[in-house]
Amino acid sequence: MIEFPTTTAVQKRMPKEAFYRHLSLTKALKEKFVTDVDRIVVENSLTKENLNLTADSEIKEILLLSIFLKKQDFDGKILEAIARQNPHKLVFLMVYEGSRELALYHGKLYRTGWVDTAELQLQPRGVSLDGIWESFIEQIALQTERAENMDALSVDERLALQEQIGKLEKLIAKTETAAWKEQQPKKQFELYTRLRGYKQELEKLKGDKEA
Repeated sequence: MIEFPTTTAVQKRMPKEAFYRHLSLTKALKEKFVTDVDRIVVENSLTKENLNLTADSEIKEILLLSIFLKKQDFDGKILEAIARQNPHKLVFLMVYEGSRELALYHGKLYRTGWVDTAELQLQPRGVSLDGIWESFIEQIALQTERAENMDALSVDERLALQEQIGKLEKLIAKTETAAWKEQQPKKQFELYTRLRGYKQELEKLKGDKEA
């Protein structure tokens, strides 16, 4: 459930054509925008005033945009373009039939993956808009239990660690497959040696945040 105060509600539909006309998109992305997006609705506008916040922030407004899709397979580059070319911080709620997906852009696009509507969770947490935006990054971009004691790290440090762990896990899976398929004993031994090193590195990342 998305739990935003009623004071932040906007619920304003934006003409799709007027919306993408102001974006710098490649011809291919513009065609996907036209064919894949049904409608766009500004659901909520979070500001210092309508949230009764006392702390000042660099961020002045956070918008929640619902993007209703004609098909679930949607090109995330469109969201990146919207986010990069908008002066506000944006949280995207992708809607396709009974499924929902949250996304935001923070250096890169992060997506939660599709879930049933009832499973969707997002709450504004913090005493400033900067803090609330950081909480959205945590809820959308950060996966749980990627490593021990991640609470001691900043959000950006946790994202970087998550990225390292993800890449290493993919490398381990790829190396395991290659070692299993390799017929030459010498090359197979080299692959298993390399694999052991990757696994040790992964254990260190997950257990020692100073590494």
